[in-house]
Amino acid sequence: MIYLKTPDEIEKVRGACRLASLALGEVAKAVLPGTPTHRLDTIAREYIVNNGGRPACLGYGGFPATVCIEVNEVVVHGIPDNYTLREGDIVGVDIVAELDGYNGDMCYTFPVGKVSDDVMALLRTTKESLYQGIEACREGHRLGDVCNAVQTYCEKRGYTVVREMCGHGIGRKMHEDPEIPNYGRRGTGPLLRNGMCLCIEPMINMGSRNIAIEPDGWTCRTRDRKPSAHFEHTVAIIDGKTEILTSFDPIEQVLGDRKV
Repeated sequence: MIYLKTPDEIEKVRGACRLASLALGEVAKAVLPGTPTHRLDTIAREYIVNNGGRPACLGYGGFPATVCIEVNEVVVHGIPDNYTLREGDIVGVDIVAELDGYNGDMCYTFPVGKVSDDVMALLRTTKESLYQGIEACREGHRLGDVCNAVQTYCEKRGYTVVREMCGHGIGRKMHEDPEIPNYGRRGTGPLLRNGMCLCIEPMINMGSRNIAIEPDGWTCRTRDRKPSAHFEHTVAIIDGKTEILTSFDPIEQVLGDRKV
């Protein structure tokens, strides 16, 4: 069931989204060659807790960390560990902050130092496709319009779309209905209505769309080990308009010329 939020509830989601955005801005300062990925997790956890929130991923279904870390070919749900970031890596950091009983969810894939031109093109296309999906997310449209916008934008540029993982609704729970694939047909799916809070999150591969789950039960990689990128915003449909509740500004203020 898709739960439509009241204006007061949307404001609570907005507060959680602001906390997630600021936490990722703090993480951005440490995304440098030589940083172990567990350090990024610690920064995110401490920022959320010190600002009155709860790291929603920590313990979710047994997940052992605050953020999901997605280095190079990792698509989603990577576990922070002792891996040390290297020049030329990319690393997605997916974060969910809970504040006052509501959740905000976002992801940004960072270049670590200087990355190759083809990898940077993947990052830019994935980020651009997120905004294509958001542009299609309008009251009176269908969910399939959002899914199709992401898919066509990426596939026309030679990339592939992960089929097994998807975006979702959000609110009191981290994952609510509806599921939001990054592929689909226009004019299909649920009608988009005022009060919907949605997480749109393209997961786009440079090579094959096929994935594999590691023995830890969480880490999802591309089967061909080619790079994957992931960007995500939480949005809400308010008075017929779609507002982006999370923000990349705190991240990109830190990155400067290194932003995607």
